[in-house]
Amino acid sequence: MRRLIACLMLTTLGLVGPAAPTVAQQRVVPDSKAEALLSFSPVVKQVTPAVVNIYTKTVVKTRSPLSPLFNDPFFRRFFGDQVPRGGTRERVETSLGSGVIVREDGIVVTNDHVIAGASEITVILADRREFEAEVLGTDERTDLAVLRLETDGETLPTLPLTDSDALEVGDLVLAVGNPFGVGQTTTMGIVSALGRTTGGGDSQHDFRSFIQTDAAINPGNSGGALVDGAGRLVGINTAIYSRDGGNVGIGFAIPSNMVRVTVDSLISEGRAVRPWFGAGGQGVTNDIAQSLGMERPVGVLINEIYPGGPADRAGLKVGDVVVAAGGLPVVGPADLRYRIVTAPLGEGLDLTVRRADGERVVRVALIPPPEDPPRNVTRLERFDGPFEGAEVANLNPALAEEMGLDSLQRGVVVLALKRGGTAARLGFRPGDIITRVNDRDTPTIKDLQRAVRPTVRWTITLLRDGRSLTTTLSQ
Repeated sequence: MRRLIACLMLTTLGLVGPAAPTVAQQRVVPDSKAEALLSFSPVVKQVTPAVVNIYTKTVVKTRSPLSPLFNDPFFRRFFGDQVPRGGTRERVETSLGSGVIVREDGIVVTNDHVIAGASEITVILADRREFEAEVLGTDERTDLAVLRLETDGETLPTLPLTDSDALEVGDLVLAVGNPFGVGQTTTMGIVSALGRTTGGGDSQHDFRSFIQTDAAINPGNSGGALVDGAGRLVGINTAIYSRDGGNVGIGFAIPSNMVRVTVDSLISEGRAVRPWFGAGGQGVTNDIAQSLGMERPVGVLINEIYPGGPADRAGLKVGDVVVAAGGLPVVGPADLRYRIVTAPLGEGLDLTVRRADGERVVRVALIPPPEDPPRNVTRLERFDGPFEGAEVANLNPALAEEMGLDSLQRGVVVLALKRGGTAARLGFRPGDIITRVNDRDTPTIKDLQRAVRPTVRWTITLLRDGRSLTTTLSQ
């Protein structure tokens, strides 16, 4: 088994004199006992009091057979899956994770998957104090959750968030958490990469941009702190890449800038509300770069703009190439999405845009996704043809963001289906977006009803999982 050994030179940390001009002079033996005993102990002592262990209890209900005899293969030959069921049994599952106290009033940040479904949450500090916690809000898309501890006025240590954009590949970091439940543990590594995704979710609408590190992260570290060499919180540990569940030197943390805006939103709104750009684009390929006279294939080519949205009002046009946001380079769509969702709501974001006549800076005022048109949640009836039994809504940017759909798309979205209803029998699914019926666009429920009711034969176009499907149905 191959091992990757990372060597840390004291000169890199600025703990010895200036770097000498030759490699041989850089690699020096400590010339005093003080230098030989250099340690990160002061940083660890500063950080660990604010990193907590989180224990959860979840009640799981199961139904059991009336008699153990029904588990016998002989009886199953006659009853199959139609085995009579008895009463409901409850069992308690426990799990553990980590968290970070980020505010003196007892606000703790952790991962959503650490506390998902929990009926009881207990937080234990490094000094062994225990507190019950309530969930203020969760956000599955960023895998973040915010807890509040019932402190009764007790003073708590905190670890404030810092600017994760200041991180660079090669920076030293420490990961603090409770791996495998063995107790609070600190590991050291470097920032291996920035702007990573783990491949999960819809890449077109995924705004995650992880810090990758080789600091050892294992099960139980989830929700713990990733800090820089000065003890500043730069990320929340969330995931690992592993074949067997153990650390292999590829761990991921949510950047503190993403944590900050999500926490503020969950506390103030009770849910995650993210800035809305109102435009879509694609990465610049070599062919596109050559056609536009660009030296390198970087940036995002704008190919769709929502009428009246922030990008439209700022003067962006289809064909513009966004090459920087907030003064930081935009290499591709993931960079632009990350810069947008980490920008403060209600403030402007400066975009550097390339056009045929040169570059210019455009300021976009970022707003919450609007409820326009109103959702108008409706249960369709028998005279609505193939959609009978479907609960639908007008798709607007706010609803699209909540459901993880394209916020630029218009149509009627299926929210739920009545069991045994016509729509359910025909194979419609929650999340389907109905865009056309009988060659008529259906941006609203009223448009859909007008297109359906005059006839008994329907040609329907819908979007499902990003693909356009067309089918013809008749009564």
